[in-house]
Amino acid sequence: MDQANQLEAFLERVRSLLGPTPPTVGAGEVEAILELARVAAHSSERRAAPVTTYLAGLVLGGAAPEAREAFLDDLVVKLEAGR
Repeated sequence: MDQANQLEAFLERVRSLLGPTPPTVGAGEVEAILELARVAAHSSERRAAPVTTYLAGLVLGGAAPEAREAFLDDLVVKLEAGR
């Protein structure tokens, strides 16, 4: 199984553990989240990556998928500008 399929399978497993109506995450959102984690880890320390993505997730709860991806992309730009 390649990395993309492993990630997709793992995320589906996580979703199955989140209750009867787990949120969906599109491919663009996954890429934006991974980019945010990368920037956070390289802007501070590695442990900043999961906490940063968690904080972004708290803010984005209930937002439309298009808005979530745009928000994450904007946050990456702001963090990279502050390095």
